[in-house]
Amino acid sequence: MSAVPDQVDVCVVGAGPVGGTLACLAARAGLRVAIIDRAPLPPMERPEFDGRAYAIAAGSKALLEQAGLWDALPLPAGEITDIRVTDGRPGRPASPLSLRFALAELPEAAPGSAFGWMVEARSLRRAINRMLHETPGIAVLAPADATIERTAEQARIRVRDGASVTARLVVAADGRDSALRRAAGIPVTRFTYDQTAIVAAITHERPHGGVAREHFLPSGPFAQLPMADDEEGRPISAIVWSDHYRAAPRFLALDDAAFGREIARRLDGSLGAVRPVGRRWSYRLSALYAHRYQACRLALVGDAAHGIHPIAGQGLNLGFRDLGVLAPLLAAARASGGDIGGAALLAAYQRGRRADNLAMLAMTDGLDRLFRARNPAIRLARDIGIAAVDRLPPVKRFFMRQAMGV
Repeated sequence: MSAVPDQVDVCVVGAGPVGGTLACLAARAGLRVAIIDRAPLPPMERPEFDGRAYAIAAGSKALLEQAGLWDALPLPAGEITDIRVTDGRPGRPASPLSLRFALAELPEAAPGSAFGWMVEARSLRRAINRMLHETPGIAVLAPADATIERTAEQARIRVRDGASVTARLVVAADGRDSALRRAAGIPVTRFTYDQTAIVAAITHERPHGGVAREHFLPSGPFAQLPMADDEEGRPISAIVWSDHYRAAPRFLALDDAAFGREIARRLDGSLGAVRPVGRRWSYRLSALYAHRYQACRLALVGDAAHGIHPIAGQGLNLGFRDLGVLAPLLAAARASGGDIGGAALLAAYQRGRRADNLAMLAMTDGLDRLFRARNPAIRLARDIGIAAVDRLPPVKRFFMRQAMGV
C-alpha cells in the first residue's frame, strides 16, 4: 500500500482494467489520484496462461497508449485484421450467405492497423499493476476496505487501518454489483439471458491469419478470436461460446478431448485439429443499465454503469469509451481551474456516454434475439440481411468503424 496523501483530486474505487486505466490517464494529466481495491494487486498476476483474454478495439488501444499501458504489456497481443460472420448449426454447413469485414475495405485504415487486438488478461493485469506503482501522482490503497462519505464540497474516504483522504470526485469502477452505486441510490434495470458464456482457449493445427469468426447458432453465438502465438510458436485462439445455461455445465465437465471435439463442431474446419489449453471459465449472461451515471461527487464507469451481451465483444470497450469522455473532462477542469467532480462536469460526462451505451445495449440484445429465432422465415430474412450488408460498402464501413470503436 502506497503512502496515503491527505487530499487528492480523484479517488478511483476498483483497480480492474477500467479503473486502473482511468487512474493512469488522470495522473498523466496532472491530477492527484488515489485508487482503492479490496484485493491485493500482486496476487492478481497469474504467471501461467489461464485461458482468458480481452478483445481490445482500435479506439481502446489508443486510450491504453495514452495511459502508458500498451507499451507496458509484457506479452504480445494478437491482431484482428479480418472478421467473418456466419449463421448455422453445430456440425452442419454454415449458410452460404455470410459477411466478411476486411480492413483493406476501410479507406482510412493505416498500414499496421487492425480492428482490434486480443490481449491476455494476465498481460494487461501486470501492465496495470506496474504502471499504478510507477506513475507519479497515484497512491495505491490495496488491499483496503474503505468507507466513503460524499458532501456537496468533497468526498472523504476512510480506510479501515485509520488512513483518511479527501477527494473532489469519487469514480465507481467497482463492477456490476457496485456498492458505491447502491449507496448513492442509483436505480438499475437488469435482465438475465438464458445463456452461459464459456470462455476458453485452444491451440490449432493451422494459423488463424488474424481472422476472427463469429458463428451464430440457435443456442447463442460462438466466437473464435485470434491471439498471438504461444512461446512454442503454436497458433492460439480465444473461444467465447454462449450456450443455454442448462447445457453449459455438461460441456464444462467434459475432458479435454471431448471438449475439443465440441469446439471443432462449432468451427468451420479452417483451423484444422484443435486442442484446449488453459482453464475454462463460465459466466451467466445478463445485462444492466444504471438510470444515472452520476450523483453528488460520484461518477460511474464500466460495469458499474452498464453491462451488455458479449455478442459483439464490446463490453470492456464500452468502459474504455466511458474513460474517453471522462478523462478529457477531468484534464480540462484541472487546466482551467474548474471544479473536478462538480455538477456541470458530471452532467457533461453523462450526456457524453449514456446514449451510446444504451444504443449498444439495444443492438446486442436485438442481435441475440434475432439470431436465436428458430422461425425459418426469420432465419432466411437474417441471412439475406447479412448478405445485403456484405454488398453495401457504406453500411459495411459503418459496422467496421463500430467494431474498431472509432
